[in-house]
Amino acid sequence: MDRGKSGPIHVPIEDFLDLHTFPPKEATPIVQAYLEACREKGLYRVRIIHGKGIGLLRKKVHKFLQSSPLVHSFSLAPPEAGSWGATIVLLKH
Repeated sequence: MDRGKSGPIHVPIEDFLDLHTFPPKEATPIVQAYLEACREKGLYRVRIIHGKGIGLLRKKVHKFLQSSPLVHSFSLAPPEAGSWGATIVLLKH
């Protein structure tokens, strides 16, 4: 992912991605690249933190997840993992 003059962003691949640090317009390509990297690393259950707010970012993320061939299923996180401010994603093996 290129962010202009500052160069590419290197995001550590863990079992969660916090979208708070990225502009909302970049959410879809960031989530796509993250999910691909997770599968390569063998992570098949991940959490995407999109925040609660008014739900625009959550809707954008969910719309992408619905159409992604990488995704087996997804649901809002349980209360201890962020509730409706995060989404749990199960990736296809």
